[in-house]
Amino acid sequence: MSQNANPRRSLLFVPGARLEILPKAESSGTDIICIDLEDAVADDAKDAVRAEAITAVADYTSQDKTEIWLRINSIRSTEGMADIIALAESDTAPDGLMLPKISSPEEIRILRDVLSTKHSELKFHPLIETTEGLKWAYEIAKSSHKIGSLLLGGFDMSANLRVEPGWKALLYARQKLVLAAANAKVDLLDMPFFGLDDPDNLKGESQNAAEIGFTGKCAIHPKQIEIINEVFSPSAEEIARAKDLISKYEAQDKAFVEIDGVLMEKPIVERLYHTLAIAARINS
Repeated sequence: MSQNANPRRSLLFVPGARLEILPKAESSGTDIICIDLEDAVADDAKDAVRAEAITAVADYTSQDKTEIWLRINSIRSTEGMADIIALAESDTAPDGLMLPKISSPEEIRILRDVLSTKHSELKFHPLIETTEGLKWAYEIAKSSHKIGSLLLGGFDMSANLRVEPGWKALLYARQKLVLAAANAKVDLLDMPFFGLDDPDNLKGESQNAAEIGFTGKCAIHPKQIEIINEVFSPSAEEIARAKDLISKYEAQDKAFVEIDGVLMEKPIVERLYHTLAIAARINS
């Protein structure tokens, strides 16, 4: 059983230039706070904001239930290289790095080599937002044991694909990421929903993402978190069903058996254990 499973149902972006709102973000109930050093920071402020964010991370990584990530700049840019060097030289690191515009598994291996010696627990979370990244998503997801999740960068992806960022137009990209993340056994977070005053469509898009295999969704405002968490949390019925099936499976000695209409084998059992681990962590 995955005793240390972390729920990654929701991720809330915090602009790197507005670190004063970190306490509000933490109180939202989000599973992940991601400090954005890329799109949310002007070019002439990146050096100062980077230093402030790395300092702020030291104060928040000790929180038990909320992961703290940094969204760094692309490692193909001077700003991204500066982000990596600063982290390599820092005594503290976030729980994870969101890596924008990742386009090859080799980029992940380079980051691993640079950062792993000093920050062995640091997880990588590639943001797949280019056609090149989508092409190599399967390999990127399997490129390192340090991969914790994949994320869909839907707006840049839609521009690359020459389509509008609607559900149908991005369905192929989403399904390809589902395959990559499921094969690597890592989490998969959907792109943000930008309708701040449209909770019904936020819930609908979240439900659609969950139905095809996403494990969570990104958010741009604290008021979106409750809906996202609800959609991606195991229901009371799912938890009870998982407990019942596991109990019956463990009471017999067959590796492959039908129980209450469910063909129980290793992948199914692992998924049920993961459901219970996530539920236990959410309720702890």
